[in-house]
Amino acid sequence: MHRSRTLPSALLLLAAAALLLAFAPAPDDASSFFRGSRIPQLTVELTPDSVESLRREPRTFARCVVRDGDRIVGEAAGVKLKGAAGSFREFDDRPALTVNLDKFGGAKPWNGLEKFHLNNSVQDESLLSEWVASEIIRSAGQPATRVAHARVKLGDRDLGVYVLKEGFDEHFLARNFRNAQGNLYDGGFCQDVDGELERDEGEVGELRADLRAIAEACADSDMKSRWKRLDTLVDIDDFTRFMALEAMLGHWDGYTFNSNNYRVYLEPGRKARFLCHGMDQCFQDPGASVLDGPVSMVARSVMRNPEWRKLYRRQITRLLDEFDAKRLAKRIEPVQRRLQEALREVSPETAAAQADRAREFLARVVAREASLREQSVAPEPKPPVFRKGQPVRITGWHPMSESEDAAVEEVEIGGSRWYRIACGASGSCVAGWRRSVLLAKGTYRLEAFMRTDGVAALGEQSAPGIGAGVRVGGGIRAGQGADAEGLGSGERAVRFTFEVAEELADVDLVLELRASRGAAWFRIDSLTLTRE
Repeated sequence: MHRSRTLPSALLLLAAAALLLAFAPAPDDASSFFRGSRIPQLTVELTPDSVESLRREPRTFARCVVRDGDRIVGEAAGVKLKGAAGSFREFDDRPALTVNLDKFGGAKPWNGLEKFHLNNSVQDESLLSEWVASEIIRSAGQPATRVAHARVKLGDRDLGVYVLKEGFDEHFLARNFRNAQGNLYDGGFCQDVDGELERDEGEVGELRADLRAIAEACADSDMKSRWKRLDTLVDIDDFTRFMALEAMLGHWDGYTFNSNNYRVYLEPGRKARFLCHGMDQCFQDPGASVLDGPVSMVARSVMRNPEWRKLYRRQITRLLDEFDAKRLAKRIEPVQRRLQEALREVSPETAAAQADRAREFLARVVAREASLREQSVAPEPKPPVFRKGQPVRITGWHPMSESEDAAVEEVEIGGSRWYRIACGASGSCVAGWRRSVLLAKGTYRLEAFMRTDGVAALGEQSAPGIGAGVRVGGGIRAGQGADAEGLGSGERAVRFTFEVAEELADVDLVLELRASRGAAWFRIDSLTLTRE
């Protein structure tokens, strides 16, 4: 009798389960806290000097005392304000906080935690996005910070219920990796791996030399050489799973689609691993594409490799069960009950508002699962079909910002939908909207109808342009076939002509405002691409 050399499916499943267990994070003193049913009441007590310090230098740790109820858990703790575009709030508002219980020495861990974040969740009124995303990522075998909730007081001000997240620190590394002595980099705000990323942990080698090697590999003009170099530096199997999770979560503000909200860990003797972060805006668009081209340099290079692209598609299929809406709803139920109990103590109105947002969030989770199952069997994207001289409308743009206080939103004016970008009080705005499009070799023209109001240039007039306008990634508006008149006030059609030299390429289309003050609007139905 012929005996198959293939293991029975049951044994394969057991082998896969054993592999997952081998790489599963080790339990620690914080495990029971994150599994627990209690929402703690945290009070951050500040001296007048610390209050003034946080008003003057919000990103610098100020000394504080931290209490859990009546019990002091940090006598010499440090606190600072956190957040980026959209989520940052000043001290006298409802700020997001980073707390380090051992910042000024002598503290014991609280529920196994020394450093944690208290997020104001202003961009997720359901208070559920971070928790659900973290659960999905960790269930899929990827490292992610754990999430809970806390009632927060800052001095005598009751700030309500916050999202509590553990920090990326040596304890996180020790729990998730075999060797915790490597370099951990913070992606910062809209910086790719070629930026000035801060090294939060580790002292291995010259600062950022390991990141420069990755960036230089991505810049290699010989694609085969690029892929060979990347394969020696980045864990490709892990990275394609990382990309797939970001895309499936609709994490448009992550590394893949915005070069934002991520960490990179370089474990000694192993390849680079990318970690998800800042997931408070997941599941916003249930139909968000998982097949669009990415923005970040590593993701773009990986997705241009046909075999790695196939691996990415397989990751999408493998991960579908993690997005089972019924199963997620059951996991959310006890969390939602705890939230409602805590929020009712704040006010009935606050609890009712969160309940409404939670129902909307769950409805998007259901719709997202359906969309992902459809997209998982969809054919690979093809370039738009162009007839010479006839424009093709471009839809599905994503917001992006390199400025913490810029407004980037979709609005309605006079019955038309517009993408609006406005400068904040900082006087430095680099923000806009992006859309990746697969294009065949040829010459193209990007066009839009634009409205500006009081747009003034930034202090430094540098590439890729000034004021408001349109371009493609890597393109410079001034003097390259673009309408560079993006200053002042008025309405006009703007255009940018560019060439695709490769047989097939993902091109990053950009609507942007680079200004010290003012605002710009782009009418959505006017956003077109024409092949010349």
